[in-house]
Amino acid sequence: MKILTTGNYYGQKKSEVDLQGVLLSEYDYLTSRTDWHYHENPYLMYVLQGNLYDINKREQMHCKAGSLVFHNWQEAHYNTKETRQARGFHIEFPREWFNEKKLDIQLWEGSRLINHPELHALFGQLFFEFKCQDAYSEVSIEMLLLHLCENIEKVELLSTSEPPWVETLRELVHEETEDLDLKSLSQRLGVHPVHLSRAVPKYLGSSLGAYIRQQRIKRSLSYIQDARYSLTDIANLCGFADQSHFTRTFKLYLNRTPSSFRRRML
Repeated sequence: MKILTTGNYYGQKKSEVDLQGVLLSEYDYLTSRTDWHYHENPYLMYVLQGNLYDINKREQMHCKAGSLVFHNWQEAHYNTKETRQARGFHIEFPREWFNEKKLDIQLWEGSRLINHPELHALFGQLFFEFKCQDAYSEVSIEMLLLHLCENIEKVELLSTSEPPWVETLRELVHEETEDLDLKSLSQRLGVHPVHLSRAVPKYLGSSLGAYIRQQRIKRSLSYIQDARYSLTDIANLCGFADQSHFTRTFKLYLNRTPSSFRRRML
């Protein structure tokens, strides 16, 4: 089976940055189906454009634009490209990096889709700094990487002990663009409103309102890469009241306007 060594992926490299051994890279994916392979190092992949499937011996993951995937170095897999154009942004970590930063490497086993919207917002900021490359990008990337990894560990620990209704709540928030209120959620989940209001911060890591806003920003990141959609279109598709509301919320979580982010992204 093929082993892809440090910094190597199937596709055409567009750009790469080496930050103290952590490699950030952008690739165009050209192959309709890769060979079975695994990687020398663990890495995160954010699908910037296109529609992919990532298949390992346990499952098949559908990775459409806006998907964030983690791969451990021990996980054999292959990919299929379902659209003519596809590209992704990778962050590859040397294994010793986890020990140096005092991160629990046991929580980083296997391969999985990462759905928590706060982590997608952090990845969006990382991609912006990767594209920006000004005098402040290196320190910004280093801080964002630590924040990202610490939050992945937090989310992973929370998910091991949560009740079944939490996943149903996530699905409701992820799928609906209409406003959600505590009473209707309580009825749909079969959970008392008081218990729900107390439990949500524990299992989602934020208030329900913050989680919904983060999810809508996460959804917008996949649309914002597609020039066919205006910012007004994106605001409507993602459940914001109007473009102004979208711009304010986007700036709150990504520290810049959607228009400035789009210019770098495209």
